[in-house]
Amino acid sequence: MSDSFELPWQHSFPPFFTLQPHAETRARQISVWRTLILDYFRSTKACSLDIREASRHLLFSNTSINRKLNAEFILAILSDLQRTQNAAPIDKQRYRWEIYWHTLEEWGSIIYDYITSRGATNSVLTLFELTQGDDVQDEEFCGLETDVLIKALRTLEAQGKCELMLSDDQEGVKFF
Repeated sequence: MSDSFELPWQHSFPPFFTLQPHAETRARQISVWRTLILDYFRSTKACSLDIREASRHLLFSNTSINRKLNAEFILAILSDLQRTQNAAPIDKQRYRWEIYWHTLEEWGSIIYDYITSRGATNSVLTLFELTQGDDVQDEEFCGLETDVLIKALRTLEAQGKCELMLSDDQEGVKFF
């Protein structure tokens, strides 16, 4: 767990780890989990989760109270994140997920705002430059996983704001 990430008080509350039967309580519980997951993934800049390994993850377990989320509960939370466009399954079995602390459209807007504020429209950047370059070190999308970056750029491409250039030897994007 990231040293700078602080777990909320609910993480030490045993019922937090059991899917609540009452609909209103369950909805609030899933909402708190949704916020916790998005905050954690933002703080660690991680984007992927495998639910088969999640119960061993410090976020989904608390050994001091001997509690952990089961796969069904994790899937319920991830399904809710998918509903809000903050997650998507990567495989048909719905074991591996991408987590988006910004929706793909929001990521696209953040990146495009950066490009336009730098006067970099009509320029070509490699995907590496866009996520690892010296000029983006202070940007929120610095370090964004390539798969998520490409999906965010596809939202811009659909709006006619960029063109992705993906080949085996080069990955780049031209902004308009």
